Amino acid sequence: MTINRPGLPGDLPSPEVLWARWALIAVLEATTADEEACHRTGTWVDDTGLRLDDAGCTWWRFARRGAGRYVLYGEDESSGCKWHQPPVDMLAGAPAWLPHDELGDYLSGNELGCVYWYENGSWARAPYPGALGDDGLDCGMSRFTDRDDVLRTIADEDHGATSARDAQALLAHAEGHRLTPQLLTSLTGDPAGRQRDRPAMTRALELARLNRP
Repeated sequence: MTINRPGLPGDLPSPEVLWARWALIAVLEATTADEEACHRTGTWVDDTGLRLDDAGCTWWRFARRGAGRYVLYGEDESSGCKWHQPPVDMLAGAPAWLPHDELGDYLSGNELGCVYWYENGSWARAPYPGALGDDGLDCGMSRFTDRDDVLRTIADEDHGATSARDAQALLAHAEGHRLTPQLLTSLTGDPAGRQRDRPAMTRALELARLNRP
């Protein structure tokens, strides 16, 4: 799935699909050590939603905000929103249910690259000036919007050394919200050189709600 630069709301898949793909990778990366870390990096799920932080140029958050409502926000260094003159008002037209205090803190710290929200069956964002070249959505989210990229990540040596067939099954169960701990165990092996932290993976699976409607 191609993401334009700057991103368009229609570039994003349904929030349920985006959630399932992002959450599955978070489950595969889960470890007890990371849960206890003061500052986490990588891809993870916690009680605030889904998180991504590469400890470098990109960080993102994706959260449910009630029935049928989601918010996606973060930054990649490719975003020109805060550098545009005048700076892009990333909250123009935003609904009241967004976490405005938190987003305001990021804006005041010059740390926000873009904000997208979902309600009434569609994604939306603030209007952008025609001269804006990029808002960072492509570099930040293409890893989840392109299903083939997700499958490659699931099957790589860092995430599971699964067969292509098992990777397909794992992702299908996650996207169908029917991924149980038993299925997770049966479709994943241990990455090269280490054993999976199965208890942490199970806790992440429960937080992600990938085995519930």
